[in-house]
Amino acid sequence: MIGISEIEAAGERIGGHIVRTPTVPSPGLSALLGVPVTTKLELLQRTGSFKARGAAAKLLSLGEAERNAGVVAVSGGNHGIALAVMAAALQVKATVVMPRSAPARSVAIAEESGATVLLTDGMDEAFATAERLRDEGLTLVHPFDDPVVIAGQGTVGLELAQDAGDLTDVLVSIGGGGLIAGVAAALRALRPGVRVWGVETEGAQAMSEALAAGGPVPVALSSIVTTLSAPAVSRLTYDHVSALVEEVLVVPDREAVRGCLDLAEHAKVWAEPAAGCLLPAARRVRERVGPDVRLGLVVCGGNATPADVMAWADRFALR
Repeated sequence: MIGISEIEAAGERIGGHIVRTPTVPSPGLSALLGVPVTTKLELLQRTGSFKARGAAAKLLSLGEAERNAGVVAVSGGNHGIALAVMAAALQVKATVVMPRSAPARSVAIAEESGATVLLTDGMDEAFATAERLRDEGLTLVHPFDDPVVIAGQGTVGLELAQDAGDLTDVLVSIGGGGLIAGVAAALRALRPGVRVWGVETEGAQAMSEALAAGGPVPVALSSIVTTLSAPAVSRLTYDHVSALVEEVLVVPDREAVRGCLDLAEHAKVWAEPAAGCLLPAARRVRERVGPDVRLGLVVCGGNATPADVMAWADRFALR
């Protein structure tokens, strides 16, 4: 299990390379949900998501030989962008393997940052390709199955604990589980009374299916939310979630897209569906906990174009 000392050490290591993103009350979301809401605006992070934290932590931990050989990552979008940008900043050669379903903008940014981008027919093939490159000498920067990466992502929770007012419940999106594992570990140490809830979208339910099965299992992916679409969680993230997280809530893609529109209208932030899914889940937590709930939302990323969101809104008849 990742401890607060590892997270604090990661915070010191990456401090000069990432943004301490704002933690602010949201009057608009508080009015919408009818309870106090605080947002951790990680979509304002370098590369547009929290992923820069874990990527920086891992890259800064490499020895000289590993830096010279280069790194490889698998990504549905945000992790690849983060590794490409942070590797370029730290002068490390990077290869990013993405499924063809990854957003075109994500592919373009990774390539423009200097990374070699390899496209595959799905996430399973992407992970297999990355593992082959690892066997050929590259260091695999796993998006979530790495304690160094999790500690880096946990600095989101460290800052939230230090900067937020009085919270009762914090909601965090789940793909492979690296973010929620780190955030939950930080909050358990610094705000032990706060409940942490995970949120997934239907068709990207790797953690909820793992919890039902008693351990990681492969899942069929069908969600439009590619940034949450891990083919399985890891034992490491599963252990953290099963021990530290109240429950994992699953919401439909349609409601995640509606959440993007609500975040734009009421919170004045442009988020991707991986963050939009927090709002329907927040309504369920409010109903479950009651009127005294004080919510914290980790708005994890904003790497969706207006065209993407409007196309999804049309698909689900949301406008």
